[in-house]
Amino acid sequence: QVQLVESGGGLVQPGGSLRLSCAASGRTFRGLAMGWFRQVPGKEREFVAAVTWTGSPTYYRGSVKGRFTISSDNAKNTVYLQMNSLKPEDTAVYYCASGPNIARTPPQVDYWGQGTQVTVSS
Repeated sequence: QVQLVESGGGLVQPGGSLRLSCAASGRTFRGLAMGWFRQVPGKEREFVAAVTWTGSPTYYRGSVKGRFTISSDNAKNTVYLQMNSLKPEDTAVYYCASGPNIARTPPQVDYWGQGTQVTVSS
């Protein structure tokens, strides 16, 4: 059974930082990209960042470039999202995802995590 388990969400003040982790298990993820999406109530889930199995290249949505960094540890089957200079508009449920082309529109996602809440508020 394939599982993507996120952790690291929480409440942070504007300008603060959080690091999300996504641990994958249940199959080999070789050849698949891994990444993050986010969703707020009433809106569609949106792409945030992705990384290929080899660790490069990486992809980001425009509004997080320069603030978020995605990385992976293949030995641990884990992907990370370092989020700096957080803004209230980054508040959302963040979902880990894996698939052959998750950075494309529409994304090709085979697996989703259960989501972790990130709240940016003073």
